[in-house]
Amino acid sequence: MEKQEQDGLLDGEFKYKKNIDGTINKRVVICTHCSKEFQFHRSNSTLKYHLNAKHAFVGAAASPGLRQTTLSERRPLGKSSLDKLTDNIAKWIAKDCRPLSIVEDKGFADVLKVASQDASYKPPARSTITIRIHELYETEKKKKEEALVHTECVALTGDHWTSLSNDNYLGVTAHLITEAWGLTSFALTIMKTEERHFAEACAEQFQTVARRWRIEKVTTVGTDSARNMIAAARIMPFNHMPCTAHILQRCITVSLADSGFVTALAKCRKIVGHFKHSPANTAELNAEQVSLGRKQEPLAQDVPTRWNSTLEMVKRLIRNQTAVTATLDKQKHKLVLLTPPEWDKLQRLETLLEPCRYVTELLGGEAYVSCSVVLPAFCHLRRVMEVTDEDPAYVVRFKEKFKEDLASRQEHTNYAWLQIATAPTF
Repeated sequence: MEKQEQDGLLDGEFKYKKNIDGTINKRVVICTHCSKEFQFHRSNSTLKYHLNAKHAFVGAAASPGLRQTTLSERRPLGKSSLDKLTDNIAKWIAKDCRPLSIVEDKGFADVLKVASQDASYKPPARSTITIRIHELYETEKKKKEEALVHTECVALTGDHWTSLSNDNYLGVTAHLITEAWGLTSFALTIMKTEERHFAEACAEQFQTVARRWRIEKVTTVGTDSARNMIAAARIMPFNHMPCTAHILQRCITVSLADSGFVTALAKCRKIVGHFKHSPANTAELNAEQVSLGRKQEPLAQDVPTRWNSTLEMVKRLIRNQTAVTATLDKQKHKLVLLTPPEWDKLQRLETLLEPCRYVTELLGGEAYVSCSVVLPAFCHLRRVMEVTDEDPAYVVRFKEKFKEDLASRQEHTNYAWLQIATAPTF
């Protein structure tokens, strides 16, 4: 009896109420989950009903042997519901690149038990998820093959990239117009490549992908403007469309290297690195931003392969100029700070690069035929890069180099296709 008074009823799910004088009232019990009081007359039926109705999951895990089956209790999931849940888990793992081992996490299992309201639910095994992912792949592949069969023409785009483990891959994407006149695109393959990226190897890789998917109506192949890709395009029996966004970004890189912005940008990278590589420095910068009534935001480092990252680095430094300067004044460092003329250079550089960012994003659109905006966009950039009397010498040098490099790269652009895409009847 004393043990029951200490542990309570139903394995501790309910406790006896204590009177004001410290004695135990055995006629009233309190739910340990919601603190609701119940009259107790030696029968547990009311208490079990409360557990089933209000705390079914907790009650099932705590005292499965004491629970009775009632009309309010959620039955285990049926086979169809289990299959549907397993399919969705497989889709989630495949789409979001989650590890297969996630199905073995205890926390993941607890979440699914609560979501399904089935305390006996167990996540599928890794082998089951692997099988389902392969089945889903085959199902999606058949749908894509049907779409390729019923379309009039297909355009391919591809690019080589290197993983963090230093493995080379080729990704190829198909672009087409459906029978309902809707633009759609989907990945055909991400294949690991062992051989060097010579022109012959690159051409054979693209043609292998086309043969595997039985694509016979390829109109164009879009790639970057690397020399091996341009040489590979001459070998392939398809028209080549160099990526105009890649052309634009290469023009920016070349123009920056041959301008008066080099020193200022080098200082910017050092300043950003000073904060990026030290949590303590970042915390001091955040505190300074708060004291100035500014929004807390980290500085951005530019990356050669990340488009528009130089512009983003410059914009964030300009927005946080006061906070950055004040923070560095309080620290001991060996940085060479930006001078007022160099801050002025950054302002001018932001003005120069902002139209390039807009055009890059415009060329990357998927809801419209982006090649139809190439010629108008380049015409806009040439106007923006016109030299004016107010331009300093370093701005003039940047603009002239940009226009010169853009013109030289446009010589390799397939103007026949661009003119067709720009025509009013297209």
